[in-house]
Amino acid sequence: MTKPLRLHYAPDNASLIVRLALEELGVPFETVLVDRRAAAHRSPFYRAINPAGKIPALETPDGPVFETAAILLWLTDTYNGLAPAPKAPERTAFVSWLFFLSNTMHANLRMTFYPGQYIAKAHHTALVAGARENLNAALALLDELAGAGHPWINDTTPGALDLYICAMLRWMALYPKGDTAWFTLSDWPNLAMLAAKLDARPSTAALCKAEGMAANPFSTPKPPTPPEGSAL
Repeated sequence: MTKPLRLHYAPDNASLIVRLALEELGVPFETVLVDRRAAAHRSPFYRAINPAGKIPALETPDGPVFETAAILLWLTDTYNGLAPAPKAPERTAFVSWLFFLSNTMHANLRMTFYPGQYIAKAHHTALVAGARENLNAALALLDELAGAGHPWINDTTPGALDLYICAMLRWMALYPKGDTAWFTLSDWPNLAMLAAKLDARPSTAALCKAEGMAANPFSTPKPPTPPEGSAL
């Protein structure tokens, strides 16, 4: 019997995007908590699965996959869902925007959460301000894209881009605690619509139960109270 996929996760981390994808695809999977509070993501055990020491990682029959965009691509290609097929004309645009989310938007978001990983403390304020300027530009592009009628974003059923975007909308509204006034979801009506639609999905209900999130975790997010582990 083929072993089930194993998602190495922490609550309210990027692993939630992969959890949503697995739920949407209807793929059986197991979860393994990576306890951030105990720095388990830096342990030799976890680094043998993901040498970069970041969350998530997905153990598959093909070996471990890490980096959120790479995991999403592996899932969409393996299970034929959440994205245009590899030979479809729309695939080029989908992949371009997926890596925009990963390499541009998510990277800038990380700078606002962990400026100390990028630059000396004296320059944190400038780094965060620059990252947020980049994020506002990205939000403008994505709001326009989400209203353009493409079948691979903000359609009737969610795709991989929707899952990734909604997770970042959630984090912008919540983190860092007490420093989120720069972001208001209602400023971006197409993205707000996307978030509300994902809130209503069974995959989101499963996420909320597993990771201790309140209802409507993307349109009106609240800090999680996870049953295990920490989002810190």
